[in-house]
Amino acid sequence: MTPAAASTLRLARRIVASVIGFSVLAFGVALIVLPGPAILVIVLGLAILATEYPLARKSLLRIRTLVARLQARVRQMLGRPSEPSGQQVQQ
Repeated sequence: MTPAAASTLRLARRIVASVIGFSVLAFGVALIVLPGPAILVIVLGLAILATEYPLARKSLLRIRTLVARLQARVRQMLGRPSEPSGQQVQQ
């Protein structure tokens, strides 16, 4: 593949990811006032955009950190031990 073709392919991929990511993100924002899983759709849109944009990747990391803290807090309130990430407690 020539360098020009590779550059064109990267640009096309970035455009497709941008259009799909921003569309999903906009749909998620619309779901804030419409019935539906707004937060999940917004996170999905950010995940798509994170494949091409560092700012979206950073925002997604902040959301993951926030969710992990919230999960630990809920577990503490319920009196359950915190789990190491990636492992499930067997009952």
